[in-house]
Amino acid sequence: MDRLPEDYQSQMKAGLGGEYPAFLKTYQHSPHRGLRINTLKLSREEAMKLLPFTLEPIPWCPTGFFYPHGLDRPGKHVFHAAGLYYIQDPSAMAPVEALDPQPGEAVLDLCAAPGGKTTQIAAKMDGAGLLVANEIMAPRRKVLVENLERCGVVHSIVLGERPDRLAARFAGFFDRILIDAPCSGEGMFRKDPETAERWSLKATEQCAVLQGDILESAAPMLKSGGVLVYSTCTFNPRENEQVIDRFIRDHPSFSLETVPGHEYYQPGRPDWADTNQALSVTSRLWPHHLKGEGHFVARLRKAPGPEGRRQRPGKFPPVHGEAMKQFKGFVQENLKDDPTEKPFTLFGEHLYQTHKNIPPLKGMVVERAGLHLGQSKRSHFVPSHAWAMTLDPAIVKRSVSFDPKDPDLHRYMMGEAIPSDLPKGWTLVMVDRFPLGWGKVSGGLLKNHLPKWLRWDAHFMDESGSSDT
Repeated sequence: MDRLPEDYQSQMKAGLGGEYPAFLKTYQHSPHRGLRINTLKLSREEAMKLLPFTLEPIPWCPTGFFYPHGLDRPGKHVFHAAGLYYIQDPSAMAPVEALDPQPGEAVLDLCAAPGGKTTQIAAKMDGAGLLVANEIMAPRRKVLVENLERCGVVHSIVLGERPDRLAARFAGFFDRILIDAPCSGEGMFRKDPETAERWSLKATEQCAVLQGDILESAAPMLKSGGVLVYSTCTFNPRENEQVIDRFIRDHPSFSLETVPGHEYYQPGRPDWADTNQALSVTSRLWPHHLKGEGHFVARLRKAPGPEGRRQRPGKFPPVHGEAMKQFKGFVQENLKDDPTEKPFTLFGEHLYQTHKNIPPLKGMVVERAGLHLGQSKRSHFVPSHAWAMTLDPAIVKRSVSFDPKDPDLHRYMMGEAIPSDLPKGWTLVMVDRFPLGWGKVSGGLLKNHLPKWLRWDAHFMDESGSSDT
């Protein structure tokens, strides 16, 4: 990039000393690119056989791969639309590996958008348990939902609340919490030069205050014995070691643990935070030491102890008989088996498969109450795109699967109707047996039900069937 802020250069030169020239040299090179296999859709081994890209394993993430950005463009390949992988900075894969969520747990991603780490958590949980994804900014929340739906996540609830309001409802509720905190974004300068233009020393100070407040709200939401991972994509110690140093001094029930995968990273710097030696087990991912844009990761454990008082499970709006009748009618007509489980809830006309034992959410911003199944109209049920992306083709009565290079598939992705001799009715459209969305056969045509905001335009595809992210 052309110009780095002078205060930023002074900060990094003072902190890195003899390493500064090597760090500064990284700005002469293009960012490293990565993708992460979505194991909710296919295994790592299946992906290696199927994906037409040149992939190099990322050491600290078993499902992560580097790819050559100038040669391959997986971000607009149809397999991306099918949710088979997520385009993600290689270093950004480290925090969830440190969190190590397990199937059946209750997990909170407190600052979730755009969804890279949320979908990574979901894959590790294998669709079992409860994943609460929170994002306070509405436009970013929409992107989060879109990514969760594309990746076929079935066990998440998406909220849009301040952390302190969540703490009042979810005391002692979560087994694990990820805080990928809002930060000054110094690790984004190479990839997004506009971030550098917005940077200032004052902004780093403001971020540190916000980060401390978020940690304060998260602490009571974690169960005794639970794990909290704090991460940023910035380099300065004010938002990293110093934030964690203050937190563990003020919260003696929390202790730092060695970050899994630390052998690939550089240790945190106790000398940057009042020489607190405990900080040496935190990790820094520096762009002059590995292929990635940079991250800071700290893993904390809450000491075992008596559980505090939790709120009783809340009640969701009930589903009236007519809506359930329409839904069951759709299932009977279009599926060989019903994959959904209770409880259900209805928000307006929209039917969700939700979760048991959740604290009451009344009065909170609920973007998604669970898996969106569809819309109950006056006389019929319209299935959602989100549900289509989770379905096993084996249970669908009518489906059509295209080769990635089939022109009819490209027409579908552009929102066009396709000639079809399939029986009349709702049809699951797929690529290589992976769901892409719904179509509805009528009058010899497969009419398009791909959401308009997901459709490709005429310039989207190149001759190879892929393009840049």
